[in-house]
Amino acid sequence: MATVELRFSALPEHVRTARLVAAAVARRAGVEEAVLDEVRLAVGEACSRAVGLHQSVGITAPVKVSLIEEEKQFSIEVGDEAPHTVPGEGAGGAGGDEVDAEEDEMGLAVISGLVDDVEVSAGEHGGLIRMTWPTAPQTVVLP
Repeated sequence: MATVELRFSALPEHVRTARLVAAAVARRAGVEEAVLDEVRLAVGEACSRAVGLHQSVGITAPVKVSLIEEEKQFSIEVGDEAPHTVPGEGAGGAGGDEVDAEEDEMGLAVISGLVDDVEVSAGEHGGLIRMTWPTAPQTVVLP
């Protein structure tokens, strides 16, 4: 199992780099060419979400991206360190939290629309989005 790890400052300008690296590693891992745009878009959305969460609560820790090549699949994990609350348990109040929650749900809906196999976990110490794509079998051509 090969893994590439990226860590970048929670700044929007670094999301593009994460998307490019993810697409390059996915291509090398054997993800079908037709799916690479979906990989790029999903990673961009997940990283933008993580950057937004970090910025909204003033976290200076980097956003973490792991690109994991396994035997028949390729996975990308995007992690943030922003505390997440269970819906209905938050500070429940006026204004900003509701907008952030709606934006968060919209981002997750976009990711779910792009990727068939998505797992989202979140807790008080951060969240993780794991996206997985099948890889094409590697063929060896002999002379």
